[in-house]
Amino acid sequence: MKKSQHLVDPELARFLENMPSFDLRDEVLPEMRRVFDATPSLPAVELDGPVDVSGVVREEVRIPGPVIGGVPSPDVRIVVYRPEMGSAKGTGKRAGLLHLHGGGFVLGTPERVDLRNKYIAADVGCVVASVDYRLAPETPFPGPVEDCYASLLWLHRQAGALGIDPSRIAVKGESAGGGLAACLALLARDRKEVALSHQFLVYPMLDDRTASATEVDPHEYSGEFLWTRENNRYGWRAMLGGKEPGGDDVSPYCAAARAKDLGGLPATFLQVGSLDLFVEENVDYARRLLRAGVPTELHVYPGGFHGFDLVPDTNIKKQFARDSHLALRRALGKIFIDRPS
Repeated sequence: MKKSQHLVDPELARFLENMPSFDLRDEVLPEMRRVFDATPSLPAVELDGPVDVSGVVREEVRIPGPVIGGVPSPDVRIVVYRPEMGSAKGTGKRAGLLHLHGGGFVLGTPERVDLRNKYIAADVGCVVASVDYRLAPETPFPGPVEDCYASLLWLHRQAGALGIDPSRIAVKGESAGGGLAACLALLARDRKEVALSHQFLVYPMLDDRTASATEVDPHEYSGEFLWTRENNRYGWRAMLGGKEPGGDDVSPYCAAARAKDLGGLPATFLQVGSLDLFVEENVDYARRLLRAGVPTELHVYPGGFHGFDLVPDTNIKKQFARDSHLALRRALGKIFIDRPS
C-alpha cells in the first residue's frame, strides 16, 4: 500500500486498482508512444451542457522551424482550431491561445487533446493553436521550447489573418506542456517580440531539481501515483540531453523554476493536486509570482494526484475542469469589435 493512499480523494481511490502504472525506459519508449498516440482524444468536460463544435474549423499548418546555433530545424506542425465568425460579429477580434500538450517531454501529440481544444475554441470563442513540438530524448533542450517560440511568433504574425487581437494572446499547457508554457512566457518576456496576456499552467513540470537523486527533503506524500519520481527523472534526463537533473547549469528557459526574476510575466492561472509530485514546486512558483507582482490564481485540489483529471465521472475532476474553463472564459472570452476611426 502506498504511503499517501489514505489521502487520495475517495472517488479517485476507487480507480487506483485499475490505474495504469508504467516505468519509462529507452527500450519501452517507442511502444509507449505508439500506444499513447493511438489512444482516443480526451473528452471535453462540458460545463453547461453540450456545446456545438460543428462550427469550429480544424486545420493543420507547417511553419519553418527555429534556427538553433545557425542550423535550421525541421518544420513545426501546428493544429489550429478556429471558430467561424458569424456575420453579426462583423470584424470582431478573438483572443488567441497557444496550447502545448503534456507527456513528460517524451510523449504526446496535439491529437491527444483534440476534443478539448475544439470545445475551448467553440465555447470560449478563441482561436486555439496546438503545437506538435519535437520530443526528447531525440530533441533535447533547447529544441522543444524553440519550436514553441517559433509557433508563438507565427500566431502573433498571423493574427490579422486569423481574426486574433494580437494583444490578447495567451499560452496554456499541461504537465510537461505546462512547464514549456512557463518557459515560453519567460522567453517572450525577455525577447520582447510578443507580449503574452495570460499563462494557464495545469500541474506544470517546472523544476528539474525535483528529479534530482540528491533532492533535499522530498515531500513523502507526493508522486506515488501515475507520474512517479523515477519517471520524472527519466523525463528530465531526456530533456537535458542525458545530463542528470539538479545541476548548476540548467537554463530557466528549460526549467522555469530556475528563473531568478519572475517580474513582468503575464497574469497566471495555476492548478495542481495535493498529492502531485509537482505540488511543492507549483505552489512555490505561484508564491514567487505573487511576490513579483504578477496577478496569480492558484488552486490546490485535496486528494488529487498527477493526472487525476483523466479519471472519469468524479466531482473533483468536474471541479478541476470547471475552474480551468471558467478562467479561460474570463480571460479570453470577450470579442473585441473593430470600430471605424
